[in-house]
Amino acid sequence: MKLLLDTHTFLWLDGSPEQLSPVALSACEESGNQLYLSVVSAWEIQIKHQINRLQLDVPLDKMIQGQRFTNDLNILSVELHHIYMLQQLPLHHNDPFDRLLIAQAKAEHMQLVSADGRFEPYLVDVIW
Repeated sequence: MKLLLDTHTFLWLDGSPEQLSPVALSACEESGNQLYLSVVSAWEIQIKHQINRLQLDVPLDKMIQGQRFTNDLNILSVELHHIYMLQQLPLHHNDPFDRLLIAQAKAEHMQLVSADGRFEPYLVDVIW
């Protein structure tokens, strides 16, 4: 399975995996699953860090590099077809990062690993 990590899921997987649900942790550790981090999440982390809404123990580039090595993490770029998918999403909430992650998961036929209950109305496959 292709698993797209929500931003908080990536952060927890890297620094405090005990915060992941048993189902989410098992899915992330399953050797047959492919883990993806969207550039959207990297962007969100960097912005929140720069405006002091998120503290990082290590620089973002080192964190991502470590997860690429440890968990064979793949990076998902933002493509035009992801942007176009946004047009099909209702406006259940206005978080642009979440909406783009949902669009990417739908466009790429991925399951989204997230504790965010606001994703349910979007009819995206969520693991938690």
